Amino acid sequence: MHLFRGTGVALVTPFNTSGAIDVPALKKLVDYVIDNGVNYLVALGTTAETPTLTSAEKKEVLALVVEHAKGRVPVVCGIGGNNTAEVIQQLKEYPLEGVAGILSVAPYYNKPSQEGIYQHFKAIATATDKPIILYNVPGRTVTNILPATALRLANEFKNIVAIKEASGVFSQCMDLVQGKPEHFAVLSGDDDLVMPQIAIGFEGVISVAANCFTQDFTTMVNEALSGNMASAKAIHYSLLAKTRLLFAEGNPTGVKYVLSKMGILENVLRLPLVSASADLQNKIDIAMAS
Repeated sequence: MHLFRGTGVALVTPFNTSGAIDVPALKKLVDYVIDNGVNYLVALGTTAETPTLTSAEKKEVLALVVEHAKGRVPVVCGIGGNNTAEVIQQLKEYPLEGVAGILSVAPYYNKPSQEGIYQHFKAIATATDKPIILYNVPGRTVTNILPATALRLANEFKNIVAIKEASGVFSQCMDLVQGKPEHFAVLSGDDDLVMPQIAIGFEGVISVAANCFTQDFTTMVNEALSGNMASAKAIHYSLLAKTRLLFAEGNPTGVKYVLSKMGILENVLRLPLVSASADLQNKIDIAMAS
């Protein structure tokens, strides 16, 4: 059983109305998602608004999540960027005791070649013995980790153990599954695609929707992984419209609104992100009521 099989949740970072990290709300969220069935937590992913956190805040959030999870589920830490040397320095500085793995995004903005991507992750894999999950999200980074590059890394470095694949390109997804070594898992980064992706061989998801639709989402993933596709499909379609609304005005705009309605946190984001518009709030309210 792969360590990162099933449902990982990319935790949001709650802020209070003054804009500071809301520690009680973060603890409440951690308890909620664990109690409702997630297999592991991901701290400091994109959903956590990490680009707007200071270095001290990132370390605070990570330490808090690890401490409050208290060994109940593994914790993955997002450490990535487009400056390879800086990523390696962060691997040395961050409080990684008790962290089960690293999620590292493809270098963004400076648009490296496939060889550059390979050398970037080779340097990271050499700098740590922690299990590494590659993160391919070309819609955000522009850079696309092609299957040949991901599989080259997976075959050469045993601590590169998975990829969070969010290209949405099924031909690319199938090439990853077909060519992967046994120790390497292909995970979904697209909440609205995870059910059909499990059908073609994915082993789970790192999810945004699992912050708020936790029980239904984890049940869907577990049913699909168990081969109960009719049950998984029914849940998938019951969640589809609501899941898409979460991303209608960017992430984590929608999910923070839903979590605020659930009483878990304040509906506060840091610029340049803003709260959901009145129109989106209304659409989410109608979808949730149904």
